[in-house]
Amino acid sequence: MNLPNEIRDPIYGFIYFNDWERKIINDPVFQRLRRIKQNALTDFVYPGMNHTRFEHSLGVMKLADDMFNAIRSDKKSMDRLKDWGISEAAMDRSRHLIRLAALLHDIGHAPFSHASEEIMPTNPKKDEKFNHEFYTAELINRKMRGLIEDHNMNRGIDIKTEDISSFFNGAAPTKNLFWKEIISSQLDADRGDYLQRDSHHGGVKYGIYDLDRLIDTLAIGIDPEVTNLF
Repeated sequence: MNLPNEIRDPIYGFIYFNDWERKIINDPVFQRLRRIKQNALTDFVYPGMNHTRFEHSLGVMKLADDMFNAIRSDKKSMDRLKDWGISEAAMDRSRHLIRLAALLHDIGHAPFSHASEEIMPTNPKKDEKFNHEFYTAELINRKMRGLIEDHNMNRGIDIKTEDISSFFNGAAPTKNLFWKEIISSQLDADRGDYLQRDSHHGGVKYGIYDLDRLIDTLAIGIDPEVTNLF
């Protein structure tokens, strides 16, 4: 994957991205994240916490890619994937998909981030509040289809907006649920980024962990309670 564009980040150094991702980053739907603080009103207590969902989203893309590449470089993991019928071409497509899902995972956030979700309207079908994941999926499908599906880098890959939004609206096919662990789980790129980023900007130590060791030891395991991954 060619990544000719770069941006400086206080956590990782340089973050690299391709022209397809750059087009998405430059879109107003994504640029609005520059004006949404990662930690809502926390800066009233921790004045340094003025970082936004914008740089967090770039960081999640970077970390998700590192996690994916760690799995791909692990021989036992790749042997398992081959046994499950996943080809190299499928892995290449999955990398693009994971990077895009990680990049776009927070575009549905309202002003003040989670603090404003209490005033979101109620979904009559579920009798519960709409959340930012719902709006993320809707924005991907309704506002970003052309950017995602019509870009020349998508030729031969054929990623649809539904492939990305399915990570957030529960509609993912089983094979995407497998990779969803990188995007949303107990050990995902989202948590991995905000723990470090919040600690850095807040001047606290609670989120500091050994990222290099985490990446180095990532591998695919088999849950004995799951009998059919695909």
